[in-house]
Amino acid sequence: MQRPGPDNSVGIVTPQVARFDEPLRLVCGRELPSYELVYETYGELNASRSNAVLVCHALSGHHHAAGYHTEQDRKPGWWNECIGPGKPIDTDRFFVVSLNNLGGCHGSTGPMSLNPGTGKPWGPGFPPIRVRDWVNSQARLADYLGIECWAAVVGGSLGGMQAMRWAIQYPERIRHCIVIAAALKLSAQNLAFNEVARKAIESDPDFNGGNYLSEDRVPATGLELAQQVGRIEYKDEPASGLALARMIGHITYLSDDAMANKFGRELRSGSLDLGDDADVEFQVQSYLRYQGSQFSTNFDANTYVLMTRALDYFDLALEYNNDPVAAFKHARCGFMVISFSTDWRFAPERSREIVDALLAADRPVSYAEIEAKEGHDAFLMPIPRYLDVFSAYMRRVGAPD
Repeated sequence: MQRPGPDNSVGIVTPQVARFDEPLRLVCGRELPSYELVYETYGELNASRSNAVLVCHALSGHHHAAGYHTEQDRKPGWWNECIGPGKPIDTDRFFVVSLNNLGGCHGSTGPMSLNPGTGKPWGPGFPPIRVRDWVNSQARLADYLGIECWAAVVGGSLGGMQAMRWAIQYPERIRHCIVIAAALKLSAQNLAFNEVARKAIESDPDFNGGNYLSEDRVPATGLELAQQVGRIEYKDEPASGLALARMIGHITYLSDDAMANKFGRELRSGSLDLGDDADVEFQVQSYLRYQGSQFSTNFDANTYVLMTRALDYFDLALEYNNDPVAAFKHARCGFMVISFSTDWRFAPERSREIVDALLAADRPVSYAEIEAKEGHDAFLMPIPRYLDVFSAYMRRVGAPD
């Protein structure tokens, strides 16, 4: 049951599992004979089923976007700043659906799940996934929930790429598309960062080609994994490689200003005056190690490899002769595009490419570039101007036709 929390959150929420026994044909040519999707909902679906909003998560995200799972939880869902009563995605107005994508490691069918053909975890044998596969599975979830058309599909980063794919793949099933800190495709620099992160994982001796799950341990069920957000308890993992991959990624999510303001050159231990390098540790080093260590306990290495490849291979215009204008001509919805001034992973220039293509395709679009020091992570932060812009557009989404 949902109830307001101390931060005006949706309160206590419970993950749910939708099972699909109809095979899902994947872009890679293989199919999943059956699968499960873990999701959460916030707010109430109205009688006309016209107020539903789909939240698509980014690379390391999951279904738990808002509220708390228990009274003891210290941290709310990853987008609690934006989902809840009176917040940009206002749960007094909208019925919000947030899911863990296929290939995830928090309950939806993925590398940590049992392969029905072998009775063992899928591991590295899980089929390659593309953004189009996620959108197709999300469309089936919409059918399962009785939602014919989303009032909006919303996402930041990789989530924004899913939102754009929704707009051209199911144009009749989406009224608004909100794209935050995203791009039409990755730059060569982004491809390089992802490859280095994968190599960090694959070079860990404990990775063992992705076959690191103990065969004598039965994987948790989808619902059990869904409730383990913050810590996945049953798996073994190449912890060092996964932690290093997270450290690499985390550096790219922050701006130079954000790191300087947060850490500067402050020391955690030792002294630069004593000349003993072994005792010197900067605050930023300690922070990155902590982030890496935490990530290795709550994420799966095979999932990380799978999701970064899905991110790499995303190219919205690929099937349209590399013409994003031609791609967006298939869309019927309105668009909101938001970027952040210090985001160098998905720079404002990338968002303006989206806007230019939409304008050339004669699609309605609003655009805002937010001054922010937080870098790519800004889309997760309570930045007043960002929340104001986001809220204003969502009020338009919720306005009567």
